[in-house]
Amino acid sequence: MAAAAEMAEQGAAAKGGGRKKLILLGAPLLLAGIGAGLWFGGILPPLLGMGPPPASGAPAAEAPRRPAFFEMPEIVTNLNATGRRPVFVKLRSKLEIGRAEDAAAVQAAMPRLLDLFQTHLREMRPEELRGSAGTQRLREELRARAQIAVAPPAGSTQPAPQVLDVLFLEILVQ
Repeated sequence: MAAAAEMAEQGAAAKGGGRKKLILLGAPLLLAGIGAGLWFGGILPPLLGMGPPPASGAPAAEAPRRPAFFEMPEIVTNLNATGRRPVFVKLRSKLEIGRAEDAAAVQAAMPRLLDLFQTHLREMRPEELRGSAGTQRLREELRARAQIAVAPPAGSTQPAPQVLDVLFLEILVQ
């Protein structure tokens, strides 16, 4: 009978050990499930300071500004061609500027813009304008020159107008 009593105590101890294992494995899983629910429910990130800042009485942020387009005058100039026959280029383009308010600054810089565009075009050879790669290089060069032309003078407190791109309406090499 003593043997039967010892077996009963070991069985009871084994059952208690199973409960301990269940609690030790179940508690972390339960906590992870609750944490995931709070995270994906959107409750936990603001509590951890990871959400957007709380709304205050300040006015709402401005809507994102849309770029504006400024029409450039038509440019007709000769290219740097070898041989006796002159080669001309006719260019119609638009400047994409960051804000519509910058159109006045671009208009004021128009003489400098035209000068920089024409001098660059006069130095180009007709071969350099062939293909999409040539057109892309011309676009990048003209955009860089336009940005230089519309920049305010040194020491000015006005923000510089931003030239985002040069869009070609017509390029004719003849």
